[in-house]
Amino acid sequence: MQNYSGEAGLQYHLQIRPGDVGRYVILPGDPKRSEKIARHFEDAKLVADSREFVTYTGYLDGEKVSVTSTGIGGPSASIAMEELALSGADTFIRVGTCGGIDLDVKGGDIVVATGAVRMEGTSREYAPIEYPAVPDYEVTNALVESCRELGLPCHVGVVQCKDAFYGQHEPERMPVSYELLNKWEAWKRLGCKASEMESAALFIAASHLRVRCGSNFLVVGNQERNAKGLYNPIIHDTEAAITVAVGALRKLIRADREKK
Repeated sequence: MQNYSGEAGLQYHLQIRPGDVGRYVILPGDPKRSEKIARHFEDAKLVADSREFVTYTGYLDGEKVSVTSTGIGGPSASIAMEELALSGADTFIRVGTCGGIDLDVKGGDIVVATGAVRMEGTSREYAPIEYPAVPDYEVTNALVESCRELGLPCHVGVVQCKDAFYGQHEPERMPVSYELLNKWEAWKRLGCKASEMESAALFIAASHLRVRCGSNFLVVGNQERNAKGLYNPIIHDTEAAITVAVGALRKLIRADREKK
């Protein structure tokens, strides 16, 4: 590949080099959330701030760890994973927000993904559509255990990934409304927990790169509960999902040390 950065080893989009990040990385979407997550680390320092990608590196239990924001959607998320992997990272936890689909999923709950519907475009440039988008088993277990130890309401299952936010929330005004509405009904009937925008691309990219990845989300609200007139709190504070991810990283660090 052509070197666009002008410096060997410097990643073009993230502006990081080998050694700048730890092997364990948390991936939020919002760049402002990187600093919030970094406060959970010891001795965290800003490493790079480029485009939507803001990277901090610090320590957890003596292990070097990092956080890099990815922006919104699969294209930028996959770029972040690719360049982080080239810089030495091999374990990723996506921390984000989602909208509930299943009626049991309420605003303020946590969702841990066991798979992702590939209704987006990025993953198709990595793998045929028949290949499933699934997270790493160890990372997923660590997230579920962390969530339950914290006593948080946790839903574990398949999430739906899309590229168009307004295609989800205002499908009836889209030229392809017939497809969006019919598929949304299918996701409901299949028991999808929530809808978000990055996990399918990250899970598929991780499979290709042979790295570990898992996802957990704060549920902001649930449009299906709203449509039925059910209690539907709208929650924006991501601290619970962040705390789940940090707890999961600690578990993975401990387990990896025990393997050695």
